[in-house]
Amino acid sequence: MGDALRLYGLNALVLNAAGGISEAIARTLTKHGATVVAADSVNSGVERHYAAVNGITGKSTPMTDPDAMPALVDAAVENLGGIDILINDFPLQPDSPIAQVDDALEGLLRLRATLTMAMCNAVLPQLKKSPQGRIINIGFLRSCFAANGEEANAYAEQDLARMTQKLAVQTGEFAITANYIQPGAVMTPESRNVFQKDTALRDYCIRNSAARRLGEPVDVAKVALFLASDEAVFVSGTGIVVDGGRMRAG
Repeated sequence: MGDALRLYGLNALVLNAAGGISEAIARTLTKHGATVVAADSVNSGVERHYAAVNGITGKSTPMTDPDAMPALVDAAVENLGGIDILINDFPLQPDSPIAQVDDALEGLLRLRATLTMAMCNAVLPQLKKSPQGRIINIGFLRSCFAANGEEANAYAEQDLARMTQKLAVQTGEFAITANYIQPGAVMTPESRNVFQKDTALRDYCIRNSAARRLGEPVDVAKVALFLASDEAVFVSGTGIVVDGGRMRAG
C-alpha cells in the first residue's frame, strides 16, 4: 500500500462529498492518482468547494431523488470519460438520534436502499467496462443513533451488509467488487452538530471506543482507498468497521 499513485488512470464518482467522510475520500482518491467527480446536493456549494482542486470536479444534484441518479452518472461520464469506482453515501441524517428500530429507521433504510440501487443500476454499464470496478457503500454515522440505540445501529449495519452482499453476487461475474464501510463516531459536520447538542452522546461514543477518541473522516478514507485499490481485488461482499474498536461502557 505504499504506491502513492496506485489509482492512476482510474475515475471515481463520490457522493455526498461536499464535506465529512466523502470529502476525505474524494481527496484521498485524488491524492493517489484517481480523477474524481464529487457530487452533493443542490445547495451544498460543491462546485465552488472544489473549483481550485486539481483532479476533482464538483457536481450538484438532488441527492435524495433516485430518478436523478442516471443523469448524475451521465454527467460524470461526460466529465471523466468513464467510471471505475463508485462511493455511495447519501445525506440521510435523521432529525434526532434514533433510539430503537422503528418506522423512522425503516423509512431511512428503504430510502438508502432505493438510492443505492438506483445509482448502482445507472453506473453498472460503466463499471463493467472497467479493469477495476469498485462499489463502496458508506453506512450511517454513530451520531445517527442515541446512546441507547445500539440495537438500531446494529440493525442498520446488518441491512447494509445484506444489500452489499447481494450487490457482490450480482456484479462478481464482471470482476466488480462491492463492499461497505461502517463508520463509528466520526467527527463530521453532521456529527459535530449532534454532539454539540448532546454532549452525553459524545462522551458515550468516546467511552465505548477502545481508542478512547472520536474518529476523523480521513480514518474512513484510508479504508476506502484500500477497497478501491488493486490490493482488494479479491475482497467482496463484506464490510469493514471503522470505529476504533467497540467495547462496553464502563
